[in-house]
Amino acid sequence: MATNPSGLQERRSFLSRIAAGAAIAGTMFRSQPAAAQSTSAAPWRPARHAQDDWLDQIPGSHRFIIDTTGASGLGSALLFANNFFVANQQGYGLGNADAAVVIVLRHNSTGFAFSDAMWAKYSTAIGEAAGNFDDPKTKTKPTINVYNSGSYLGALPNGGVTFDALIGRGVHFAVCQMATRRFAGAIAAAHKLDAEAVYKELTSNLVRNSHMVAAGIVAVNRAQERGYAFANAG
Repeated sequence: MATNPSGLQERRSFLSRIAAGAAIAGTMFRSQPAAAQSTSAAPWRPARHAQDDWLDQIPGSHRFIIDTTGASGLGSALLFANNFFVANQQGYGLGNADAAVVIVLRHNSTGFAFSDAMWAKYSTAIGEAAGNFDDPKTKTKPTINVYNSGSYLGALPNGGVTFDALIGRGVHFAVCQMATRRFAGAIAAAHKLDAEAVYKELTSNLVRNSHMVAAGIVAVNRAQERGYAFANAG
């Protein structure tokens, strides 16, 4: 049988083009995972803001932030923070300076960041804005910051652990600016005062080691981005 050299050459050329195309496709397929791996290799890193630098200025190799939103939760947070120090001392031989502890006061717990003088002056308005909180002894709105008094013991969930006691251990407090403005507005409405003036008065009368933050929930986020372990006390 006679062969067609021209047809044979065309078939060989066609098969060569298929083989070349397959080789190129295989090369592209193999290179895709490498490209994807290269894209995902860069680690995510949080942005840093100067407003949060105070979190890095608290000494301590063990970082802990406790979030609170109400009166009862704050009492528990004070107790838990004290337990954290005691357990680290008894179980690990660590001192106060080895722990960096921050308690967040936001929403209804914010009012307890204010001094005794503010509670005495604006008792009813602060107590109502703090979730209608009453002094467990008098059954009326407090005229002092009850969480800075050691006389309540079993009447409050802090078990007598006060702000001052924890400040002595080096604890700091993140106070919600948004909630503070809400408290200022409530006081201003009740006493017919200027809300901005009340806000300035409140922020000038905070418990020691307090830091006014844009919002308590933002402080929770920023602290965790800077290596703080998180717990919620309610």
